[in-house]
This record gives sequence, structure tokens and C-alpha cells, in this order.
Amino acid sequence: MINWGFFKKSRGSDYPSVVVGVVDIREAMKKVTEAGGRILGGQKPGEPDDIPGVGLYVSFTDTEGNRVGMLQPTGPMGAGPQ
Repeated sequence: MINWGFFKKSRGSDYPSVVVGVVDIREAMKKVTEAGGRILGGQKPGEPDDIPGVGLYVSFTDTEGNRVGMLQPTGPMGAGPQ
């Protein structure tokens, strides 16, 4: 989560969605809330959706109102590009 920005958000827009991979989605949700963000949840408010074969997913807003997603994958997360 970024605690600063380059400019104030002026309005909602059609920007690409940012999704962050996490190891423990419920712990990450707790940290978002503690930092002042708001969990939006999925089918059940405040709870992640279980996407079969993919993992657990939830959306949240940060302190600036930006919508972000987080995903706890079903399988192990890779190390990324080397």
C-alpha cells in the first residue's frame, strides 16, 4: 500500500485494476483495515470470494479511495521474473 501520492484523485475512472498476490488473505485484509483502508468483499460483504482453481479474492479501497484487489492463489506463488 502506498501512503503518499503524486496528485489528488479527481474522479472515478476506467483504469486497469491492480491485484496484489498475498500468502494469507485474511491477515492482509486485517492490515488493510488497520491502515485505514476498507474491505469491499465479494458475494458476502467483508469476505473474500473463493474462485475455484484460482484462489481467494477480495477488493478493497485504500485511504485515498483507490480500488485495489488482492488474491491468495490456490497454488504456490512464483518468484516472478528473474
